[in-house]
Amino acid sequence: MNVTPLRIPDLLEIEPRVFEDARGYFYESFNQKQFEDATGQVVNFVQDNHSMSVRHALRGLHYQLTQPQGKLLRVVEGSVFDVAVDLRRSSATFGQWVGHVLSAGNRKQLWIPEGFAHGFMVLSEQAQVLYKTTRYYAPEDEHCIAWNDPDLAIDWPLDGTPIVSAKDAGGEPFRAAPYFA
Repeated sequence: MNVTPLRIPDLLEIEPRVFEDARGYFYESFNQKQFEDATGQVVNFVQDNHSMSVRHALRGLHYQLTQPQGKLLRVVEGSVFDVAVDLRRSSATFGQWVGHVLSAGNRKQLWIPEGFAHGFMVLSEQAQVLYKTTRYYAPEDEHCIAWNDPDLAIDWPLDGTPIVSAKDAGGEPFRAAPYFA
């Protein structure tokens, strides 16, 4: 596996080793030892999630504050513009965001450690996103920052009006959101 730090160095792009031939391809989507060796991080994933969304669906920006989740994401159908926002007040990159295209075709994965808000927008007709989390989903602890917050100024590759849930449409402003230490 090849691991590349992104503009915010704690965010990691992970490219698995893919074996292709006339039959198709094979790759290990996750190997605990290889992940730890390549990233230098010991994590314990407790939950796998599978999301299917249609073109222009925009989910996020979500995070859990007292039960923060690290996430390892990949796309198995279609493509998404995936975004992580640094909410760690003590970080030199606090309030900055990174956007990254994940697709079934590029097979890249994104490691988002605890302390970030996360969201994505579907670029293809539909997309299926799989992600592992380091803590269980706790709806009572979930927070949502407005996807279109002017202070964050995320450059979503919009081609029309995004489809958002009522919860996401009512996301709080970045300046009013609770942050990590």
